[in-house]
Amino acid sequence: MHQDAHEFLNFLLNELVDILEKEAPTAKNEAETSPPEKVANGPKNPQANGVQKEPLVTWVHKNFQGILTNETRCLRCETVTARDETFFDLSLDIEQNSSITSCLKNFSSTETLNAEDKFFCDKCCSLQEAQKRMKIKKPPHILVIHLKRFKYIEQLGRYKKLSYRVVFPLELKLSNTVEDADSEYSLFAVVVHVGSGPNHGHYVSLVKSHNHWLFFDDENVEMIDESAVQTFFGSAQEYSSNTDHGYILFYESLGANKNS
Repeated sequence: MHQDAHEFLNFLLNELVDILEKEAPTAKNEAETSPPEKVANGPKNPQANGVQKEPLVTWVHKNFQGILTNETRCLRCETVTARDETFFDLSLDIEQNSSITSCLKNFSSTETLNAEDKFFCDKCCSLQEAQKRMKIKKPPHILVIHLKRFKYIEQLGRYKKLSYRVVFPLELKLSNTVEDADSEYSLFAVVVHVGSGPNHGHYVSLVKSHNHWLFFDDENVEMIDESAVQTFFGSAQEYSSNTDHGYILFYESLGANKNS
């Protein structure tokens, strides 16, 4: 069966969280009383004797989980409403001949809510025009970026693969965060989709290990030059013989390495 690599990644991380929570000593003691309540990005521990327990922080959370803050500013009273949410990966819309940096800027760009999309302001007690933006409040140790290469085209009535050329650098500065200080990351793995469409194809991976890049294609593994990574950026033209395109990117925080 054809399985999407991004869907599999989300399943795998959440499944690991479930397993780790069940193996935790506290979880074993509470297993007979009440099962954990499942929520997005991992389970949430139930209340014990009326007291809210702290959620278990696994190595999955420590490595992959970051925090986004969704800020909405009412254009009438200027009140800013902020709502935080956790994430294991960022799914970015892509454009032709762009870069990860520009995709991240678009992800955090300000959107105006008006007409039928007005925002209900609690202070004004009415629907008002507002500005909304998403920013990274807490960058994760491992930043996983999913490029939205599969898009539903209404005219065609089906999904189409976008072979757009999107440059992903070996070193990435994450500047669109709540804090003004840049977070620096280093690329260490890429999942590549090989094929011209969303319903068929093949996945291969590039992984950096001991300062060498390795190419994984099922049971075949070979060493490649670092410069070969850029051949997976995508196609500059819509129709190209190259169907090997970067799909999921894994970046590791350099700051975390310096502090450890």
